[in-house]
Amino acid sequence: MQLLLNGLVVGSIYGLIALGYTMVYGIMGLINFAHGEVVMFGGMICISILTGFIGMGIQLPGFALVLLAMICTIPVCMAIGYTMELVAYRPLRRAPRLAPLITAIGLSIVLQQVAVIIWGTSYVKFPAILDHTPITIMGAVVTKIQILIVVLCFAIMFSMLAVVNKTKLGRAMRSTSQKPDVARLMGVNVNWVISITFMLGSGLGAIAGVMHAANYDQIHYTTGFMIGLKAFCAAVLGGIGNLTGAVVGGLVLGIAESFFAGTISSITNGFLGSNYQDIFSFFVLIMVLVFRPSGLLGEKQADRA
Repeated sequence: MQLLLNGLVVGSIYGLIALGYTMVYGIMGLINFAHGEVVMFGGMICISILTGFIGMGIQLPGFALVLLAMICTIPVCMAIGYTMELVAYRPLRRAPRLAPLITAIGLSIVLQQVAVIIWGTSYVKFPAILDHTPITIMGAVVTKIQILIVVLCFAIMFSMLAVVNKTKLGRAMRSTSQKPDVARLMGVNVNWVISITFMLGSGLGAIAGVMHAANYDQIHYTTGFMIGLKAFCAAVLGGIGNLTGAVVGGLVLGIAESFFAGTISSITNGFLGSNYQDIFSFFVLIMVLVFRPSGLLGEKQADRA
């Protein structure tokens, strides 16, 4: 049960990040490998804002402070996503597929170095303002923060499904993803729709970054690289371009990682442990690409952003 709960928490974070990947891919056919750095920026910015609140002596409960800081963080990360799309991806929209991919990797490195300049190379600690009192569920220990992460993941997934399938913006997204030139002729502002999609994905990345920093009490400038790659694995596992698949893939990957780390640690008496779960994540990615390239849920057009 402990391994299952740990996997659900980590998988929920993967799922949140994978939603950002899958929205951008669904509308542009582009893997934004700089998305992981947006997640890292979300955690870093939130910690800086929280530190500022504490320094100003704002007297609020810890959860309220984090919520307020996250509300301030989301627009900043959305602005980063909009800038990336405008400066780096829009000029390459009709370029060969390799050009945006190389640009995304370059953006990832640039954002990492910007984070080093601002916050340094050490781990940035999350302020000790949250209640980490353990809660026992069927013999397993979990915290309120971890429960909130899981609930938030599902709430955001259903919200995004509602936006894509039930709103005018969602119809514009679906039409742009299918035939952007035809959508433009029908009066859809394609540039605006793509920019909004990048901004929504970056906003989800900001929330995931805050949740990751709050869960682990720290964040590092390299955090976004590895967690971004794992979220990409989750998106491919669930079915890239499928919103539900992104969350399902994240949960499956998180739970599988947790059980793999626990099992191998038990077999080797702790000699091999959680440090080797990264190997398992990318092994899963290879197996999915070989045996089921469309992912667990395939790719349903109605759920694409």
